[in-house]
Amino acid sequence: MLFSPDIAKLLLRLQVGILMLFHGVHKITHGIEGVKSLVVNAGLPEFISYGVFFGEIVMPILIILGLYARVASLVLALNMVMAIYLAYGSSLFELTKFGGLAMELPLIFLMSSIAIFLLGSGKYAVNAK
Repeated sequence: MLFSPDIAKLLLRLQVGILMLFHGVHKITHGIEGVKSLVVNAGLPEFISYGVFFGEIVMPILIILGLYARVASLVLALNMVMAIYLAYGSSLFELTKFGGLAMELPLIFLMSSIAIFLLGSGKYAVNAK
């Protein structure tokens, strides 16, 4: 069947994994000074900022492959909760000049990660049953 839930799960995994991976690659090539300052300004130890590599490189690769995608998507969701807290904590419902939420992108990643966690990776995955 062309329109199967497993194709939808694959597309969701690819969308979340590939788009988040771009953020991780950017941090590898341009550094994480911005993340470090957000973490330190929140009163947290600086070493926590290095978790961004885990959340934005390793987890997206696992999600793309469908290898422990539920666990990886849960970790990515927690990464997004932390990103929302650090970057938008004081202005959660602030709107942009175009009317969208300022935290729209991390919120989309958060909700999509939760969807992957709830749905699983489907049959087009490395560890499909």
